Amino acid sequence: MVVVMTTWSIREVPVSETPDGAWLLQGYTDAINDVLLDAWGNRDFERTATEILGSMRDQRYIRKPRLVAVADDEHDAPDPARILGYAMVNLPLQDNTHTAQVEVGVRPAHRRQGVASALYDAVLAVVRDAGRTTLTTSTDQRAEPPEGPGTLAATTGVGRLVADDAGPRFALARGFALEQVERYSVFDLPFDEDLVAKHRAEAEAHAGPDYRLVSWVNHVPEEWVDEYALLNTRMSTDVPLGGLDLEEDVWDAERIRVTEQQYQDRGLALLVMAAEHVPTHTLAAFTCFMAVPNSDEFVHQDDTLVIKEHRGRRLGMLVKAANLQRLAAERPTVRRVGTWNAEENSYMLAINVALGFRPAGGSGEWQLRLS
Repeated sequence: MVVVMTTWSIREVPVSETPDGAWLLQGYTDAINDVLLDAWGNRDFERTATEILGSMRDQRYIRKPRLVAVADDEHDAPDPARILGYAMVNLPLQDNTHTAQVEVGVRPAHRRQGVASALYDAVLAVVRDAGRTTLTTSTDQRAEPPEGPGTLAATTGVGRLVADDAGPRFALARGFALEQVERYSVFDLPFDEDLVAKHRAEAEAHAGPDYRLVSWVNHVPEEWVDEYALLNTRMSTDVPLGGLDLEEDVWDAERIRVTEQQYQDRGLALLVMAAEHVPTHTLAAFTCFMAVPNSDEFVHQDDTLVIKEHRGRRLGMLVKAANLQRLAAERPTVRRVGTWNAEENSYMLAINVALGFRPAGGSGEWQLRLS
C-alpha cells in the first residue's frame, strides 16, 4: 500500500527481511525508539527490529498492519533515516472483532508538520476497511498531575492527565474519550530481602495449605497448559477495564503454544509463577516477568491475576513476592522492574506499594466509537 503525499508517502512495513523491507522495518524501529526516548527519558522500553519482526510474523489471532511515513526522495534510497513516523494497528481476529488498537508516533524533529494526522488518516482507512467500530489508543505521561485546573479525569473517576499535553490534545481533537488512567510503577533491585520475605511468609500463612507455588520459564508444562489458557482468558474479564468496550478474549492450549513460539522468535523470556489450588488441581493465580533481548537490567512485570473465586487469600502478594525473589536469584543483573496497573485497581496497587514499587508515570487509555 502506497499513499502519495506532497513531501512524504505512507507505506506498509512488509513482514520480511528482504532488502526492500529491511530498511522500512529498521526505520519503523528507530522511529518507535525515538518516540519512546522522548516520552520517558530512558531506554527501558526500547525495541529491536528482530523483536518487532518476530511479533509481526504470526498473525493467526491478530492482524498487525504496520505503517510508516517515508520522506520523499527522487531515488527512493533505502535509508531508515527517511522514516518520519510510524503507526501500529492491531485487529483481533477471534474475539473483540469490533475493535482495533492503534498507535501513532512521530519523531520529535518532524512534529507539527502534519505527519501524525496523515498517519492517523491512513490508520482510520485500514480500520474502517476491516469493519471495526471501536478504536482504542494510549498516551503516555511521566507523572500524574495533581488535581486541579487543566487536568482531565477518566470516566472511572480515578486518575488524571494534563489536558494540554500533545497526546491528549491529539486524541480529544479526533473524538476519543478518556476511559481509564493507568499507573506505571518501577521496582528497584537489589531490594530489601527481609521485607519481601516477610510479605511472602505472611501471604503463605494466610493462604494456608490448600495453595502451593508452581513455576516455569517460557514453556508451560503440559500439565498446566489448559489451566494457564484459562487464566489468560480470565485476564480479559477479571481485571478493571474502565469504560473500554472489550469482551472476553478466549485462549486455549493451541494459542498458548503459538504465543510461546512467537515470544521465542522475538527473543523474549517469560518467568511465570503461579499458585495451584491443591484440592482441585487448578491454577488460582499467576504473575510473570518478561525479559527483553536488548537489556539485562530491565524486565517488564507482565500480567498478574488472581481469579475471582480465589480472592481474599493474599495470593497476589504470594506469587509476586515469590517471583521477585526468583528474579533476583536467576537474573542478578536486573536493576529495574516496570509494571502497569489501572488506577482503580486499588488491591493490586496496594500490593505493589507494600513491596516497594514507586510511581513513575502512566498512561491514558482512550476509546473512539466510529459512526
